[in-house]
Amino acid sequence: MKVIAILLMITGVLGILMGSMMYGDISIAAFIGAVSALFSGIGFFKLSKKLN
Repeated sequence: MKVIAILLMITGVLGILMGSMMYGDISIAAFIGAVSALFSGIGFFKLSKKLN
């Protein structure tokens, strides 16, 4: 479960970086997807700590 959390957080950070390179409506969509991946990665990480 920690592996999924780390992969989601990496995907979120990379998505934010790539979204900052884009412009227009596509940039907003990339930021929304990246932030949701980042938040779900943080949630998975907190959940894996509580399960142990």
